[in-house]
Amino acid sequence: MKILIVEDDVALATSIAEFLELQDAECDFAYNGLAGVELATQESFDVIILDLMLPKLDGMDVCQELRRQGNSTPILMLTAMGTTEDQLSGFRTGVDDYVVKPCPMPLLWARLNALYRRSLNQQALHTLGPLTVDIESRRLQRDGVDITLTPTEWKILEILLRHSPKVVSRSDIEQWVWPDEEPDKGRLNVHLHALRKAVDKPFEFPLIKTVTGLGLSISAES
Repeated sequence: MKILIVEDDVALATSIAEFLELQDAECDFAYNGLAGVELATQESFDVIILDLMLPKLDGMDVCQELRRQGNSTPILMLTAMGTTEDQLSGFRTGVDDYVVKPCPMPLLWARLNALYRRSLNQQALHTLGPLTVDIESRRLQRDGVDITLTPTEWKILEILLRHSPKVVSRSDIEQWVWPDEEPDKGRLNVHLHALRKAVDKPFEFPLIKTVTGLGLSISAES
């Protein structure tokens, strides 16, 4: 799980990250609201931990701006502001969960996992231009034509779809597909070639695109 922590208390952000990384999560940081919006817009995250009282742009405005942009990444607001009105305001702006500090780390991890699982379930069926994908049943069609993929090709397609149209780095793809091992440099290329051959080659235009120096993306734009 890749988590963005938007928190101006550096010591607290570090403490949260140290615990989450013990659970095999990957964490990135923003120490003010503007930086949080920028990072969440430029990169792909599975969950965002968001403080309310932030410099430059407060947590409510951060959430509102991300939702305005169409960013649906689950947001857990973690704040000392715990009145009923505070919490209702958070949910009205688009947060998915609201946790009052201090929160035991195991409980925080459990709530992050619940948000992540819910997000995965909501994204089980994708339609991307001519592509229709049911991840749970492993059924893939393009222009009504059935396409068969190997399990590894499915995993690569899944991570690209979950972050579409954003770019996913090669290292993030490798971590998703082979979480417990270090793949050699050519291994991902072999599976990408096979995936493109199945999804793109027989058709009018490619959906899977390489962004030089950044990674890969999938979108319906020709």
